[in-house]
Amino acid sequence: MDHAVYVSGNSDPFPGHLQGYHIPRMRCYSILAEDGLHQSERNTDVTGFVHKGFSIDPKNKSLLFAIGLLVYLLTLAGNLVIIILIRVDQRLKAPMYFLLGNLSFVEICYKSTAVPKMLWDLLSGDKSISFIGCALQMYFFVTLGGTECVLLSAMAYDRYAAICHPLHYTLLMRQPIRGILLAVLWIIGNINSVVNTALIFSLDFCHSKEIDHFFCDIPPILHLSCSDVFLVKLMNFTISVGVIIVPFSLTLLSYILIASAVLKIHTARGRIKTFSTCASHLTVVSIFYGTIIYTYMRPSSNHSLEEDHLVSVLYGIITPLLNPLIYSFGNKEVQGAFWRALGKNRL
Repeated sequence: MDHAVYVSGNSDPFPGHLQGYHIPRMRCYSILAEDGLHQSERNTDVTGFVHKGFSIDPKNKSLLFAIGLLVYLLTLAGNLVIIILIRVDQRLKAPMYFLLGNLSFVEICYKSTAVPKMLWDLLSGDKSISFIGCALQMYFFVTLGGTECVLLSAMAYDRYAAICHPLHYTLLMRQPIRGILLAVLWIIGNINSVVNTALIFSLDFCHSKEIDHFFCDIPPILHLSCSDVFLVKLMNFTISVGVIIVPFSLTLLSYILIASAVLKIHTARGRIKTFSTCASHLTVVSIFYGTIIYTYMRPSSNHSLEEDHLVSVLYGIITPLLNPLIYSFGNKEVQGAFWRALGKNRL
């Protein structure tokens, strides 16, 4: 039997134009209940999140912690050695090594935004992170990632200037230009991060507060939002094109011009020797750009959070470890500086 309530009288809570009509009582309660549920779900007063981390057997957490700590310490040591060698060795004063030293600094900071918290989560079991802490972690991670994208492009330009315009190299890469390049890449990285972080943390978070990742990255945070994220995803994609694809395209252009110049060298030995100066940088570019484009430029429908975990480990943890190894073992001048430093210490 349909229950109804007759609306009449000035004391009735319904608007005047509804008075005198029969309104289904159950429908009224349904509307109020749905509205209350909607308001309770749209909890914008978020105080924090929880990192889900890696899906591993609890017995293996100690092993993962030990491996993670070892990799982190090796990364810090390797990049610090490169920075110190460039600072103290007079033979490493070329623009190339100025940029390499900045890359090592970025890598140290880049890895330090996520790995220490991941290690603490494994050690203590406390995977919580405050709302502000999560926003700051994303801000620094995205800033450093965008900065590295532009820095790798600047390093490709440096190789282009050295190989294609060797007589004008010192002029093209003189100190004021290096300072401008350094300022521009940090400005681009910060603008990229400020816009993305502000957009994402202005959303409503009404699903689970558990981040399916080991740090606060863009895709897993967007996954938690109950707001309409279409415009945010569109803005994120647009910014990613400017910060990732444009530097990547300039890097490719530099290497196309380099390859064209190398092919004009008559002897095979000369071609190999010339292009070998780019081999280490090209290896780093391939790993970094490949993983970061895969993470941030894929359509959202194709995102697999488990795959994102693995890729994030590659570009956020493994790549910073490989960089000092690639640049030290693949560069005779860096090797020479290292042995000279050891020789001085022995003396």
